[in-house]
Amino acid sequence: MSFRLSQRDKDIIAFINQFRAVDRDSLVDLFFKQLKSPVNACNSVMVRLYRLGLIERTQQYSPTVYLPVDAKIKKNSQKILHFLSILDVYKQMCTYSTPKQVMVEDKPTRRKGGIEPDLFCIFKGSPFWIEIQRNQYSEQKMQAKISLYEEFFFSDEWRSLHWQLEDRSALFPSVILITPVRYSVSSEHIRLIQVTSIHELIEKYKSSSKQTKEVRSRTTSSSGGIKINLT
Repeated sequence: MSFRLSQRDKDIIAFINQFRAVDRDSLVDLFFKQLKSPVNACNSVMVRLYRLGLIERTQQYSPTVYLPVDAKIKKNSQKILHFLSILDVYKQMCTYSTPKQVMVEDKPTRRKGGIEPDLFCIFKGSPFWIEIQRNQYSEQKMQAKISLYEEFFFSDEWRSLHWQLEDRSALFPSVILITPVRYSVSSEHIRLIQVTSIHELIEKYKSSSKQTKEVRSRTTSSSGGIKINLT
């Protein structure tokens, strides 16, 4: 069967492969919003790509969720909700600035038992590893997760990760916990931020930046003193 894909078709397929599960409305926002009838246009394109065998879909959710053709998750798997949560965080970021070097379920240590953040990206000029906690865990389990990040920090392996800039000193990403529950976890070695959403993150650092400018001579708190570029 002969067919020609547009650049948008290719971008949509690549995006689905990257995020593993993408709902119809997110595709509308990201690829069709500028059109006169974005939902109809999206539906038409996605039906065509599905019939061509270039994407998979599950109608267990409404609106329809699209998957890669080689997806190793069942169409009714709870893992789909996990990937949709990652996508939601990405979309929140896009309302402020499009993230770069995006990696879903990053595995920077390349070995079992190492850190496995849900998302890595460079956002507003700063690198982040993002953990999205949809369920509540014990304080011990969360602190153990932070300890893995500290272990990787002391390994120095992060200094040679491919996204590091050759002409600048290596940066260890700030770790964002996106969770509705605040945990009593801490680290003396890595930047750790707990927020309920990216929107809260932005508001937090807008406020922090304003306070820093108003009182430059005052010692800032450990939270306000985190040097990341979000403004």
